[in-house]
Amino acid sequence: MITLEPVADPTAPLARRSPVAKLAAALLFSFTLVATLDPVAPAIALAIELAVLPLFGVRYRVLARRAWPLLLGAVGILVSLVLFAADRDGRVLVEAGPVLVTSGVLVTALGLVLRLLAVALPGVIVFATTDPTDLADALIQNAKAPPRFAIGALAAFRLVPLLGQEWQMISMARRARGVDAGRNPVARLRLFVSTGFGLLVGAIRRGTRLAVAMDARGFDAGTPRTVARRQRFTLADGLLVAGAFVLAGSTLAVSVALGVFRPLIG
Repeated sequence: MITLEPVADPTAPLARRSPVAKLAAALLFSFTLVATLDPVAPAIALAIELAVLPLFGVRYRVLARRAWPLLLGAVGILVSLVLFAADRDGRVLVEAGPVLVTSGVLVTALGLVLRLLAVALPGVIVFATTDPTDLADALIQNAKAPPRFAIGALAAFRLVPLLGQEWQMISMARRARGVDAGRNPVARLRLFVSTGFGLLVGAIRRGTRLAVAMDARGFDAGTPRTVARRQRFTLADGLLVAGAFVLAGSTLAVSVALGVFRPLIG
């Protein structure tokens, strides 16, 4: 039997905040990070996000285990930029044959990796601490989102855990039939691609059936709908959004004060 370990404690102080407030805070905090190319602002933002993680009830060990694809992608971006970047300005740090690493390339690559992690982590925190049904209800009641969009997002979030379960079942079924890559990296890559393709086909089929079923039940109609759970946007939720805005502005202010601010445009 495949089970999913709880990611966050729902009784944590910030985990109890409104889903719309957490989503707005994450968007505000992430949006300001794309305004600069320097590594200082995203490094400070990442430190703040990791510091407030316990307030959302998310354990570091569980987050690291769940976010390993993001870390792997960040390492891949760092290595590819360091090795293949066209702009090689700055002081030469490493020169070994065709490999040339300069300070300018390293700073640019480090800034991009830190920005990737700092922008992605708020989204991970929000969806790890938010019940999909509460999010859909809050989008309809507080953000005035169209019910069709909110219910569609709810259905998508409910189906996301099935992808991991299906991946495990496909892998176990192939192993039971004797299809195993062993220690061959080429065979592992081939099995990974074929499993991912099968998972994608299954997800498209399930999404198509779900869309037809929702239309058959009148989700495309303009009839006003009621919600089962009342979602209130309180003063504490507003303070969370305001705090995220202030912290995001502070990271940019530190970057400007240190003289390392590099605007994305201009």
